[in-house]
Amino acid sequence: MILDKKDTEYASNYFIDYYNPIQNIEDYQRMVKLSRMEAFSTPLLGMGGIEDDLYDVYDIHPKDMEFEIIDCAKDAYYNTQHCNDLLEITTSAPVEAGAPVRMLRWILKEKTTNKVVGFIRVCSPFLNCKPRHDWLGTTPKDDQALNRFNQHVAMGSIIIPVQPFGFNYIGGKLLALLCICHETREAFNQKYGADLALFETTSLYGSSKQSSQYDGMKPFLRYKGLTESNFIPLLHDEKFRKFEKWFIDRNDGNPLVTTMTSRKMRAQNTMLTIVRKSLKEHNPEKLVEFEAVMNRLKDITEQKRYYISTLGYSNSREVVLGQETELKKNEQNWHKFEWEFMLDWWKKKAGNRFENLRKEGRLRTELEVWNRDMDIQIIR
Repeated sequence: MILDKKDTEYASNYFIDYYNPIQNIEDYQRMVKLSRMEAFSTPLLGMGGIEDDLYDVYDIHPKDMEFEIIDCAKDAYYNTQHCNDLLEITTSAPVEAGAPVRMLRWILKEKTTNKVVGFIRVCSPFLNCKPRHDWLGTTPKDDQALNRFNQHVAMGSIIIPVQPFGFNYIGGKLLALLCICHETREAFNQKYGADLALFETTSLYGSSKQSSQYDGMKPFLRYKGLTESNFIPLLHDEKFRKFEKWFIDRNDGNPLVTTMTSRKMRAQNTMLTIVRKSLKEHNPEKLVEFEAVMNRLKDITEQKRYYISTLGYSNSREVVLGQETELKKNEQNWHKFEWEFMLDWWKKKAGNRFENLRKEGRLRTELEVWNRDMDIQIIR
Protein backbone atom coordinates (compact mmCIF):
# COMPACT_ATOMS: atom_id res chain seq x y z
CA MET A 1 0.00 0.00 0.00
CA ILE A 2 1.38 3.41 -1.03
CA LEU A 3 -0.39 6.63 -0.03
CA ASP A 4 -0.83 9.48 -2.46
CA LYS A 5 1.27 12.62 -1.99
CA LYS A 6 -1.32 14.55 0.03
CA ASP A 7 -2.07 11.63 2.36
CA THR A 8 1.65 10.95 2.77
CA GLU A 9 2.15 14.51 4.01
CA TYR A 10 -0.75 14.19 6.44
CA ALA A 11 0.32 10.80 7.81
CA SER A 12 3.98 11.71 8.29
CA ASN A 13 3.02 14.95 10.07
CA TYR A 14 0.55 13.06 12.27
CA PHE A 15 3.40 10.95 13.65
CA ILE A 16 5.90 13.82 13.83
CA ASP A 17 3.49 16.20 15.61
CA TYR A 18 2.57 13.51 18.14
CA TYR A 19 6.13 12.50 19.01
CA ASN A 20 8.11 15.75 18.68
CA PRO A 21 7.23 17.11 22.17
CA ILE A 22 8.37 13.87 23.84
CA GLN A 23 11.94 14.05 25.15
CA ASN A 24 11.97 11.08 27.54
CA ILE A 25 9.79 8.19 28.66
CA GLU A 26 8.33 10.22 31.54
CA ASP A 27 7.13 12.85 29.07
CA TYR A 28 5.30 10.14 27.16
CA GLN A 29 3.71 8.52 30.18
CA ARG A 30 2.64 11.85 31.65
CA MET A 31 1.11 12.90 28.33
CA VAL A 32 -0.90 9.68 28.12
CA LYS A 33 -1.98 9.88 31.75
CA LEU A 34 -3.09 13.52 31.59
CA SER A 35 -5.03 12.81 28.42
CA ARG A 36 -6.83 9.94 30.09
CA MET A 37 -7.56 11.90 33.22
CA GLU A 38 -9.11 14.65 31.12
CA ALA A 39 -11.39 12.05 29.57
CA PHE A 40 -12.11 10.50 32.99
CA SER A 41 -12.66 13.72 34.91
CA THR A 42 -16.43 14.00 34.48
CA PRO A 43 -17.42 10.40 35.28
CA LEU A 44 -14.95 10.14 38.16
CA LEU A 45 -16.02 13.37 39.81
CA GLY A 46 -19.62 12.23 39.51
CA MET A 47 -18.96 9.00 41.39
CA GLY A 48 -18.71 10.63 44.80
CA GLY A 49 -15.10 10.13 45.79
CA ILE A 50 -13.97 7.01 43.97
CA GLU A 51 -10.57 7.35 45.64
CA ASP A 52 -12.20 6.63 49.02
CA ASP A 53 -12.00 2.92 48.11
CA LEU A 54 -8.18 3.07 48.11
CA TYR A 55 -5.93 2.35 51.08
CA ASP A 56 -5.20 5.58 52.96
CA VAL A 57 -4.46 4.44 56.53
CA TYR A 58 -0.81 4.73 57.58
CA ASP A 59 -0.57 3.64 61.21
CA ILE A 60 -1.39 -0.07 60.92
CA HIS A 61 1.49 -2.51 61.31
CA PRO A 62 1.67 -5.20 58.58
CA LYS A 63 1.38 -7.97 61.18
CA ASP A 64 -2.15 -6.73 61.94
CA MET A 65 -3.33 -6.74 58.32
CA GLU A 66 -5.63 -9.31 56.75
CA PHE A 67 -6.42 -9.53 53.07
CA GLU A 68 -9.23 -10.51 50.74
CA ILE A 69 -8.80 -11.40 47.07
CA ILE A 70 -11.57 -10.11 44.80
CA ASP A 71 -12.22 -11.21 41.21
CA CYS A 72 -13.38 -8.13 39.30
CA ALA A 73 -15.22 -10.33 36.80
CA LYS A 74 -17.48 -11.71 39.54
CA ASP A 75 -17.92 -9.00 42.17
CA ALA A 76 -20.98 -6.74 42.02
CA TYR A 77 -19.31 -3.71 43.58
CA TYR A 78 -15.72 -4.13 42.43
CA ASN A 79 -16.85 -4.95 38.91
CA THR A 80 -14.61 -4.65 35.87
CA GLN A 81 -15.45 -1.00 35.16
CA HIS A 82 -15.03 0.08 38.77
CA CYS A 83 -11.70 -1.76 39.02
CA ASN A 84 -10.54 -0.12 35.80
CA ASP A 85 -11.46 3.33 37.14
CA LEU A 86 -9.59 2.70 40.39
CA LEU A 87 -6.57 1.45 38.49
CA GLU A 88 -6.64 4.45 36.15
CA ILE A 89 -6.38 6.98 38.96
CA THR A 90 -3.69 4.89 40.70
CA THR A 91 -1.14 3.89 38.08
CA SER A 92 1.21 6.22 36.25
CA ALA A 93 1.89 3.67 33.52
CA PRO A 94 -0.17 3.66 30.32
CA VAL A 95 -2.61 0.74 30.49
CA GLU A 96 -3.75 -0.37 27.06
CA ALA A 97 -7.47 -0.96 26.66
CA GLY A 98 -7.06 -3.98 24.39
CA ALA A 99 -7.09 -7.09 26.55
CA PRO A 100 -5.60 -10.52 25.91
CA VAL A 101 -8.11 -13.33 25.50
CA ARG A 102 -7.03 -14.96 28.77
CA MET A 103 -6.93 -12.80 31.87
CA LEU A 104 -7.46 -12.86 35.62
CA ARG A 105 -8.26 -9.34 36.79
CA TRP A 106 -8.10 -9.20 40.59
CA ILE A 107 -7.82 -6.62 43.34
CA LEU A 108 -6.42 -7.15 46.82
CA LYS A 109 -8.29 -5.55 49.71
CA GLU A 110 -7.16 -5.08 53.30
CA LYS A 111 -10.05 -6.38 55.39
CA THR A 112 -9.75 -4.38 58.63
CA THR A 113 -9.91 -1.07 56.73
CA ASN A 114 -12.02 -2.36 53.82
CA LYS A 115 -9.59 -0.60 51.47
CA VAL A 116 -8.04 -1.68 48.17
CA VAL A 117 -4.23 -2.00 48.33
CA GLY A 118 -3.49 -3.00 44.75
CA PHE A 119 -4.30 -4.58 41.41
CA ILE A 120 -3.06 -7.57 39.41
CA ARG A 121 -3.72 -8.90 35.94
CA VAL A 122 -2.40 -12.32 34.99
CA CYS A 123 -2.76 -12.97 31.28
CA SER A 124 -1.29 -14.47 28.13
CA PRO A 125 2.41 -13.67 27.58
CA PHE A 126 4.04 -11.69 24.82
CA LEU A 127 5.66 -13.93 22.22
CA ASN A 128 8.79 -11.80 21.73
CA CYS A 129 11.04 -11.54 24.79
CA LYS A 130 14.80 -11.92 24.41
CA PRO A 131 15.75 -12.78 28.04
CA ARG A 132 13.04 -15.47 28.10
CA HIS A 133 14.26 -16.94 24.82
CA ASP A 134 17.82 -16.84 26.16
CA TRP A 135 16.68 -18.75 29.26
CA LEU A 136 14.77 -21.32 27.21
CA GLY A 137 17.54 -21.56 24.65
CA THR A 138 15.12 -21.20 21.75
CA THR A 139 12.17 -19.23 20.37
CA PRO A 140 8.80 -20.99 19.91
CA LYS A 141 7.99 -20.85 16.20
CA ASP A 142 5.87 -23.71 14.88
CA ASP A 143 2.24 -24.21 15.88
CA GLN A 144 3.00 -27.08 18.24
CA ALA A 145 5.63 -25.07 20.14
CA LEU A 146 3.40 -22.00 20.29
CA ASN A 147 0.42 -23.99 21.59
CA ARG A 148 2.60 -25.61 24.24
CA PHE A 149 4.00 -22.19 25.18
CA ASN A 150 0.52 -20.71 25.63
CA GLN A 151 -0.54 -23.74 27.66
CA HIS A 152 2.29 -23.37 30.16
CA VAL A 153 3.21 -19.65 30.40
CA ALA A 154 1.43 -16.60 31.82
CA MET A 155 2.57 -13.09 32.58
CA GLY A 156 1.79 -10.36 35.08
CA SER A 157 0.80 -7.39 32.95
CA ILE A 158 -0.46 -5.33 35.91
CA ILE A 159 1.14 -5.52 39.37
CA ILE A 160 0.30 -2.10 40.79
CA PRO A 161 0.08 -1.17 44.48
CA VAL A 162 -1.88 1.82 45.71
CA GLN A 163 0.54 4.56 46.77
CA PRO A 164 1.89 5.11 49.32
CA PHE A 165 0.89 1.60 50.44
CA GLY A 166 3.50 0.37 47.96
CA PHE A 167 6.21 2.64 49.39
CA ASN A 168 5.40 2.17 53.07
CA TYR A 169 4.75 -1.56 53.00
CA ILE A 170 6.62 -2.91 49.92
CA GLY A 171 3.17 -3.44 48.43
CA GLY A 172 4.54 -4.33 44.99
CA LYS A 173 6.14 -7.44 46.44
CA LEU A 174 2.86 -8.46 48.08
CA LEU A 175 1.01 -8.21 44.77
CA ALA A 176 3.75 -10.10 42.92
CA LEU A 177 3.40 -12.90 45.47
CA LEU A 178 -0.34 -13.00 44.81
CA CYS A 179 0.36 -13.49 41.09
CA ILE A 180 2.49 -16.59 41.63
CA CYS A 181 0.86 -18.34 44.57
CA HIS A 182 -0.69 -21.80 44.09
CA GLU A 183 -4.18 -20.38 44.46
CA THR A 184 -3.77 -18.00 41.53
CA ARG A 185 -2.09 -20.61 39.34
CA GLU A 186 -4.93 -23.05 40.04
CA ALA A 187 -7.57 -20.40 39.30
CA PHE A 188 -5.93 -19.59 35.95
CA ASN A 189 -5.61 -23.29 35.07
CA GLN A 190 -9.24 -23.97 35.91
CA LYS A 191 -10.59 -20.96 34.03
CA TYR A 192 -8.61 -21.51 30.85
CA GLY A 193 -7.72 -25.20 30.81
CA ALA A 194 -4.05 -24.28 31.17
CA ASP A 195 -1.22 -26.05 32.98
CA LEU A 196 1.00 -23.18 34.08
CA ALA A 197 4.66 -23.96 34.58
CA LEU A 198 6.14 -20.48 34.22
CA PHE A 199 5.18 -16.95 35.25
CA GLU A 200 6.95 -13.88 33.92
CA THR A 201 6.81 -10.14 34.40
CA THR A 202 8.88 -7.05 33.78
CA SER A 203 9.65 -3.92 35.72
CA LEU A 204 8.31 -0.64 34.39
CA TYR A 205 11.88 0.63 34.12
CA GLY A 206 15.32 -0.86 33.71
CA SER A 207 17.55 1.47 31.75
CA SER A 208 17.12 4.51 34.01
CA LYS A 209 16.50 2.71 37.31
CA GLN A 210 18.66 -0.27 38.22
CA SER A 211 16.25 -1.80 40.71
CA SER A 212 12.61 -2.81 40.89
CA GLN A 213 9.91 -3.93 43.29
CA TYR A 214 10.72 -7.54 42.32
CA ASP A 215 14.32 -7.50 43.53
CA GLY A 216 15.10 -9.52 46.65
CA MET A 217 12.28 -12.02 46.06
CA LYS A 218 14.16 -15.30 45.62
CA PRO A 219 13.04 -18.09 45.44
CA PHE A 220 9.69 -16.67 44.30
CA LEU A 221 10.96 -14.49 41.43
CA ARG A 222 14.36 -14.40 39.76
CA TYR A 223 15.90 -11.72 37.56
CA LYS A 224 16.90 -12.95 34.08
CA GLY A 225 18.12 -9.86 32.24
CA LEU A 226 16.91 -6.81 30.33
CA THR A 227 14.40 -6.81 27.50
CA GLU A 228 15.20 -5.19 24.18
CA SER A 229 13.84 -1.69 23.58
CA ASN A 230 14.04 -1.20 19.82
CA PHE A 231 10.50 0.05 19.38
CA ILE A 232 8.54 3.30 19.34
CA PRO A 233 6.00 4.09 22.10
CA LEU A 234 2.47 3.54 20.86
CA LEU A 235 0.01 6.23 19.92
CA HIS A 236 -2.54 6.28 22.70
CA ASP A 237 -6.31 5.87 22.85
CA GLU A 238 -8.27 8.10 20.44
CA LYS A 239 -5.05 9.24 18.73
CA PHE A 240 -4.47 5.64 17.67
CA ARG A 241 -8.09 4.75 16.93
CA LYS A 242 -8.59 7.81 14.73
CA PHE A 243 -5.39 7.17 12.77
CA GLU A 244 -6.03 3.45 12.34
CA LYS A 245 -9.48 4.18 10.92
CA TRP A 246 -7.93 6.73 8.55
CA PHE A 247 -5.58 4.03 7.23
CA ILE A 248 -8.33 1.42 6.98
CA ASP A 249 -10.43 3.82 4.90
CA ARG A 250 -7.53 4.12 2.48
CA ASN A 251 -7.03 0.36 2.46
CA ASP A 252 -10.49 -0.24 0.93
CA GLY A 253 -11.96 -0.83 4.38
CA ASN A 254 -9.62 -3.75 5.11
CA PRO A 255 -7.84 -3.97 8.49
CA LEU A 256 -4.10 -3.40 8.52
CA VAL A 257 -3.50 -6.60 10.53
CA THR A 258 -5.66 -9.65 11.17
CA THR A 259 -3.83 -11.22 14.12
CA MET A 260 -5.03 -10.49 17.66
CA THR A 261 -1.57 -11.05 19.18
CA SER A 262 0.03 -7.66 19.91
CA ARG A 263 -2.52 -6.25 17.46
CA LYS A 264 -2.02 -2.58 18.30
CA MET A 265 1.76 -2.71 18.02
CA ARG A 266 1.55 -4.64 14.74
CA ALA A 267 -0.98 -2.18 13.34
CA GLN A 268 1.18 0.82 14.23
CA ASN A 269 4.28 -0.84 12.77
CA THR A 270 2.31 -1.39 9.55
CA MET A 271 1.36 2.30 9.51
CA LEU A 272 5.00 3.29 9.94
CA THR A 273 6.06 0.99 7.10
CA ILE A 274 3.43 2.47 4.79
CA VAL A 275 4.49 6.03 5.65
CA ARG A 276 8.17 5.22 5.03
CA LYS A 277 7.44 3.66 1.63
CA SER A 278 5.19 6.55 0.67
CA LEU A 279 7.74 9.18 1.72
CA LYS A 280 10.45 7.38 -0.21
CA GLU A 281 8.33 7.71 -3.33
CA HIS A 282 6.92 11.21 -2.84
CA ASN A 283 9.27 13.14 -0.55
CA PRO A 284 12.71 11.63 0.24
CA GLU A 285 13.80 14.79 2.09
CA LYS A 286 10.83 14.52 4.47
CA LEU A 287 11.74 10.86 5.00
CA VAL A 288 15.05 11.98 6.54
CA GLU A 289 13.18 14.19 9.02
CA PHE A 290 10.68 11.41 9.75
CA GLU A 291 13.38 8.81 10.44
CA ALA A 292 15.26 11.22 12.73
CA VAL A 293 12.18 11.61 14.92
CA MET A 294 11.42 7.88 14.96
CA ASN A 295 15.02 6.93 15.79
CA ARG A 296 15.08 9.42 18.65
CA LEU A 297 11.94 7.79 20.04
CA LYS A 298 13.61 4.39 20.01
CA ASP A 299 16.40 5.81 22.14
CA ILE A 300 14.05 6.94 24.93
CA THR A 301 12.27 3.59 25.23
CA GLU A 302 13.17 1.81 28.43
CA GLN A 303 14.65 -1.63 28.58
CA LYS A 304 12.77 -3.51 31.27
CA ARG A 305 14.07 -5.86 33.92
CA TYR A 306 12.69 -9.35 33.24
CA TYR A 307 11.73 -11.78 36.03
CA ILE A 308 10.45 -15.34 36.06
CA SER A 309 8.90 -17.72 38.56
CA THR A 310 8.84 -21.47 38.08
CA LEU A 311 5.85 -21.59 40.47
CA GLY A 312 7.38 -24.20 42.75
CA TYR A 313 8.19 -26.70 40.00
CA SER A 314 11.62 -28.20 39.31
CA ASN A 315 11.24 -28.84 35.56
CA SER A 316 9.34 -25.83 34.24
CA ARG A 317 11.82 -25.16 31.45
CA GLU A 318 11.73 -28.74 30.23
CA VAL A 319 7.92 -28.79 30.14
CA VAL A 320 7.68 -25.48 28.27
CA LEU A 321 10.16 -26.85 25.72
CA GLY A 322 8.27 -30.13 25.38
CA GLN A 323 11.21 -32.19 26.62
CA GLU A 324 9.05 -33.48 29.49
CA THR A 325 5.27 -33.70 29.82
CA GLU A 326 4.61 -33.95 33.57
CA LEU A 327 5.39 -31.09 35.93
CA LYS A 328 7.37 -32.08 39.02
CA LYS A 329 7.14 -30.30 42.35
CA ASN A 330 10.30 -28.85 43.82
CA GLU A 331 9.91 -30.39 47.26
CA GLN A 332 12.19 -27.80 48.89
CA ASN A 333 10.16 -24.83 47.65
CA TRP A 334 6.64 -26.10 46.92
CA HIS A 335 5.19 -25.05 50.29
CA LYS A 336 6.63 -21.56 49.87
CA PHE A 337 4.11 -20.86 47.09
CA GLU A 338 1.12 -21.27 49.39
CA TRP A 339 -0.57 -17.89 49.90
CA GLU A 340 -0.41 -18.11 53.69
CA PHE A 341 3.34 -18.81 53.63
CA MET A 342 3.82 -15.86 51.29
CA LEU A 343 1.79 -13.57 53.55
CA ASP A 344 4.00 -14.49 56.51
CA TRP A 345 7.12 -13.81 54.41
CA TRP A 346 5.74 -10.44 53.34
CA LYS A 347 4.61 -9.42 56.84
CA LYS A 348 8.14 -9.84 58.17
CA LYS A 349 9.70 -7.87 55.33
CA ALA A 350 6.99 -5.21 55.32
CA GLY A 351 7.12 -4.92 59.11
CA ASN A 352 10.84 -4.11 59.00
CA ARG A 353 10.23 -1.59 56.23
CA PHE A 354 7.35 0.07 58.09
CA GLU A 355 9.26 0.28 61.38
CA ASN A 356 12.36 1.74 59.74
CA LEU A 357 10.39 4.37 57.83
CA ARG A 358 8.49 5.33 60.97
CA LYS A 359 11.69 5.57 63.00
CA GLU A 360 13.34 7.74 60.32
CA GLY A 361 10.26 9.93 59.89
CA ARG A 362 9.90 8.93 56.24
CA LEU A 363 6.44 7.35 56.25
CA ARG A 364 4.31 8.81 53.49
CA THR A 365 0.82 9.73 54.60
CA GLU A 366 -0.92 11.22 51.59
CA LEU A 367 -2.83 9.13 49.05
CA GLU A 368 -1.39 9.54 45.55
CA VAL A 369 -4.11 9.56 42.91
CA TRP A 370 -4.20 11.22 39.53
CA ASN A 371 -7.65 12.75 39.93
CA ARG A 372 -6.28 14.83 42.81
CA ASP A 373 -2.67 15.44 41.81
CA MET A 374 -1.30 15.82 38.29
CA ASP A 375 2.32 16.05 39.40
CA ILE A 376 2.90 12.55 40.78
CA GLN A 377 6.46 11.22 40.53
CA ILE A 378 6.41 8.63 37.73
CA ILE A 379 9.87 7.03 37.82
CA ARG A 380 10.34 6.12 41.47
